[in-house]
Amino acid sequence: MEEDLTTDLSVLESHLEGMLERIQANSNTLRRFQAFEMRLLKLNSLAEMIEHILDEALTFFDLDAVSICLIDEKAEVESYLLEDGYDINKRPGLIFLKDKELMKATFGFVANTYLGPYSQKKCAEFFPGVEKKLVSVAIIPLMRRGKYLGSLNLGSYDPGRFSSNMATDFVEHMASVVSVCLENNLNFEMLRRTSLVDTLTGVNNRRFLEQRLGEEVDRTQRNSEPLSCFFLDIDFFKSVNDTYGHQTGDQVLTRVASNIREQLRNNDVLARYGGEEFVALLSNIPETMALDIAERIRGSIKQMDFDIDGQTINITISIGIATYCPVNDNKQTSKEIAGELIHCADQALYNAKNKGRDCVVSGGVVGGLLQATGNSS
Repeated sequence: MEEDLTTDLSVLESHLEGMLERIQANSNTLRRFQAFEMRLLKLNSLAEMIEHILDEALTFFDLDAVSICLIDEKAEVESYLLEDGYDINKRPGLIFLKDKELMKATFGFVANTYLGPYSQKKCAEFFPGVEKKLVSVAIIPLMRRGKYLGSLNLGSYDPGRFSSNMATDFVEHMASVVSVCLENNLNFEMLRRTSLVDTLTGVNNRRFLEQRLGEEVDRTQRNSEPLSCFFLDIDFFKSVNDTYGHQTGDQVLTRVASNIREQLRNNDVLARYGGEEFVALLSNIPETMALDIAERIRGSIKQMDFDIDGQTINITISIGIATYCPVNDNKQTSKEIAGELIHCADQALYNAKNKGRDCVVSGGVVGGLLQATGNSS
């Protein structure tokens, strides 16, 4: 009897120790979740949020793979990140989906988290680029107001890490927080660009340019790299409006803006300055290269055909450029340098108009390195 009681006590102590260990483990997990979420809530941009999820979730939760799917039907999210200088090509764990089909096929209308063994057929698209095959995964739908935003995907080489019979409180709570943060960041990015984008042409507006110009000058000074500025003006645009109407003029503006945008890099800035004028900022582009790019833009626009009521018209553009090259002993402020750069490019555009239009003229280098040269192409 005494031996049985001793055995029962040993078993009870063992169970109690196991319960205490599980409580401690759950407590530690809860603290990690809270720390992860508090950091997530303090981030200020979509890019920072993605970095936090893809990098820090691995450490926070001792995982072997983390990825995030974002539904991006119009490629707007991808555009937001590229405009902010985020290199999406270096992030295989960031997945853009052109529609909701993968979400529907995986979660259906119930939208329950998938917890369990890794299945090539079910899970492969959520973990691209993972060299070693995962064993257990959690694929968590991200939803707000009944709408799929994407999914958060966690993978492990431990077969017992995620199973269908485990409690989902933690992951569902984290999914809710991530979904809220994602929705807020997407709304903020949309509003930010709506207020800084020209609604007609879809490129940035003058307000955005004025904000970005100082940042580009500061970056150029830090990196000791050139910054080229283009002032572009559609030739005889007033006659297009007078002859064919303002609706046609709007079409011309939109197509010309799109054409210019296609000739530039993703990180270059293009803004509608006013009327038929555009300004472009090209980082780390010296004067000689800027002349070649401007000439390519001019030639591309000249080759465009505009079909208006059965009549084909052609458009030409004049371009003035200026390049800022930082020097160590320059005592000018960023604002003064930005103003000089814009003025020099604007003056070069004026010279291009006086030369007969449909040409490129350089105002030279500003910033104390050289005086304006008046080079033309």
